[in-house]
Amino acid sequence: MTAAKMGAWALPWPPLLLALLTVLPSQSPGASAQVQVCSVDKTFLQVEENSDITEPLVDISIPEGQQVTLGSSSTPSAFRILGNQLFLNVIPDYEENSMLEAHLECKRGDTVVTQLRVFVVVLDVNDNAPEFPFTTKEQEVEEDTRVNSTVIPEAELQATDRDKDSILFYTLQEVTPGAGSFFSLLGVNRPALRLDRALDFYKWQNMTFQLLVRDTREEHVTPSHTATATLVLKVLPADLRPPWFLPCSYSDGYVCIQAQYQGAIPTGHRLPSPLTLRPGPVYAVDGDQGINQRVSYSIIGGNKDDTFAIGPDSGNLTMTKSVPSPTTFLLVVKGEQADLARYSVTQVTVDAHQATGSQLYFPQSLYRGTVAPGSGAGVAVKDPASPSQPLRIWAQDPEFPTLNSAITYQITNCSEFQMSGETVLTTTAIQQAGVFYAEVEAKNTVTAGVATTVVEIRVSGQEPPSTGIPGSSTGDVAAEGGPKDDQRFSTVDMAVLGGVLGALLLLALMGLAVLIHKHYGHRLNCCSGKVSEPQPRGFDNRAFLGDHEANWAPAPSSGTGSKSVEAPPESPSPVSPGPEPPSSESPGPAPLAGAHESPAAARAGDSPSAVRSILTKERRPEGGYKAVWFGEDIGAEADVVVLNAPSVDADGAGDSGSEGSSDEVAVRDWGPRSAPDDDDSTYI
Repeated sequence: MTAAKMGAWALPWPPLLLALLTVLPSQSPGASAQVQVCSVDKTFLQVEENSDITEPLVDISIPEGQQVTLGSSSTPSAFRILGNQLFLNVIPDYEENSMLEAHLECKRGDTVVTQLRVFVVVLDVNDNAPEFPFTTKEQEVEEDTRVNSTVIPEAELQATDRDKDSILFYTLQEVTPGAGSFFSLLGVNRPALRLDRALDFYKWQNMTFQLLVRDTREEHVTPSHTATATLVLKVLPADLRPPWFLPCSYSDGYVCIQAQYQGAIPTGHRLPSPLTLRPGPVYAVDGDQGINQRVSYSIIGGNKDDTFAIGPDSGNLTMTKSVPSPTTFLLVVKGEQADLARYSVTQVTVDAHQATGSQLYFPQSLYRGTVAPGSGAGVAVKDPASPSQPLRIWAQDPEFPTLNSAITYQITNCSEFQMSGETVLTTTAIQQAGVFYAEVEAKNTVTAGVATTVVEIRVSGQEPPSTGIPGSSTGDVAAEGGPKDDQRFSTVDMAVLGGVLGALLLLALMGLAVLIHKHYGHRLNCCSGKVSEPQPRGFDNRAFLGDHEANWAPAPSSGTGSKSVEAPPESPSPVSPGPEPPSSESPGPAPLAGAHESPAAARAGDSPSAVRSILTKERRPEGGYKAVWFGEDIGAEADVVVLNAPSVDADGAGDSGSEGSSDEVAVRDWGPRSAPDDDDSTYI
């Protein structure tokens, strides 16, 4: 071969050699890696969280003479290698680690030949419940918060869920009945709390709700998780109402119609103590009781000549000077809060009257009150008729029918109690149950009039029995001022007994009247007959005939015992004066029938001249005939006196007509009833 040819072959050799050297190494390591280096069948895989995977994740091809280990950049404790397989060493949790990485190192001795990486992606599963940032949340809400305003913002009530892309749903549930009408959430996914109704501190001071959150829209799906938290809303009172003068009455539950006061004072006197007013002393409270601002008092009108002063803190109305003549003061009193935010006014009417010293008196002779055992000093005795109100005792003055500021009160015989105005207060602790009787003395400091009454105070939790009669007592009050210990019958018992006895007496009188009419009715008819015209001088006795001798016809012989009276032909003449009225110590009236059992006329013979009149102007003590005599001092009623009436049989006297069987009958008109002077006379 020539040198030229050899040069031609020589020229391309270095490039070809370079190409071979470049290709061969690139091919030789790749060909040898398939046989001499480590490999895995998968480098990326996915698993769900909370899965307990026991199968191998990947298979590892390991050349002879090499070994595989986990590198330091692997997820700690997440993998393990057994033989030529890679296993998951933990239960994956997305919330802890969403990606697990295995770093495989193939070594020959201490030399790393190959490095491989296997990635395990953890898939999220709904396995966590939502969580609130609080367990109980208390929130204060002003009473005057505007409706539709947000009370608690959304950021403060939101719950969190560790699950990826969870949507939370909220529900507000009432715990306090009826509170659900006041608040609501802005939306099912927006837990901001909104006010729907105006608040009222006096009706709703605290409201409790339960806030519930769920990580699924539907309640009964699986998996679904919930969480709850408690909301406590405290309503704070707002300064919405002015001071109210007590006592006051509500017209609609919000507006209180406050009291006006009345009092009375005597003219010409300056009373040293505060005035007694009705319905009570001047007193006001903050209309917003939750705030309860202190109230101060002042007189802003009607105080002529500065006659009155009022305590700025107490409200007690006092006199600064006397009032010379009767007049009426219309005082305008202002009650203002201490913070000067609100005020109100009322009227106090004070009448000035002249006092002449009329006598004091208590409307009741006995008052009743109760106090609970264990009460300390300064506790007011309660009124059993109204247990929430203190017992009030006041005396009345006829000149001041409703009240009198000059009257003071004190208890004179019982150290356990004392008077504070018109109320009774304890002076010491009352421990044991029992009954106290306290004498209350009322004194008019102007007229010096004094009156007393008794208060029965029962130390018991129960009300004393009531008799239903104001001022009546369950026991008699003894002369020394205390009640008798032994009382067997109450006032009601005696009243019932008196009513029964009265009814029985009425029935007895009716029965007696029937018997008298049945047995003596025909004899009483003898009083009927012809009588003269009404007599002058205002005489009420129709049987009065005058001064002449009346002609009485003899009784018929029919045996019936009836009598007749013949009217006189002449006018009556003046009546002669009679004897003095009988003494009131004489025996009581005799039965009326006894005056009519004798004949109407006494007969001495068959001739008319033998008939003697029973009417006379003079009292004749002799017997043997009947006579009716009249006194001069005749009043509104007439009395009949039977003179020298012998005890004879009625029928025999009526038939015989003898003088010995007749009586003398006198009719007089005295004022007060009394019997005649003669011992043998009978007063009818």
